[in-house]
Amino acid sequence: MNTPVNPARISAYDHIGIRVSDKPRAMAFYQALGFVQSADFPLYEANEMLTADGVRINLIFNGARQPDAHNALLDAPVKLPGMTHPAFIVDDLQALQQWLGAQGIAITEGPHAIGPRRIALFIRDPDGNVLEFNQLIHGEAP
Repeated sequence: MNTPVNPARISAYDHIGIRVSDKPRAMAFYQALGFVQSADFPLYEANEMLTADGVRINLIFNGARQPDAHNALLDAPVKLPGMTHPAFIVDDLQALQQWLGAQGIAITEGPHAIGPRRIALFIRDPDGNVLEFNQLIHGEAP
């Protein structure tokens, strides 16, 4: 089967939507990471948040709270298809690691090298959504 190629060029990545169960709790968590609300979409139970460098996420406020912040895509023995996590680039992974520890935010994996171009660590938000943070190595640009 020969699948035709999309004729429209994909030129950039815009955002990821992260479903959360408690708006004030999620807002506080993501604001602490450096995101600020830039738009509110009450009709869609969502907002848009940006970092000072223009990294964009949407929080979607209609999630059902799960016991122990169970993540259906990652914590169940049967691995369902779906997006498992966003990955962000930071300029100082060690500073982030120290800040996370001071805030009582557990690192669930890392930091460790993943391939030749990045060192990564992973955390979870209060709803169990996984977030990856990378520091690029060997002078690679994003």
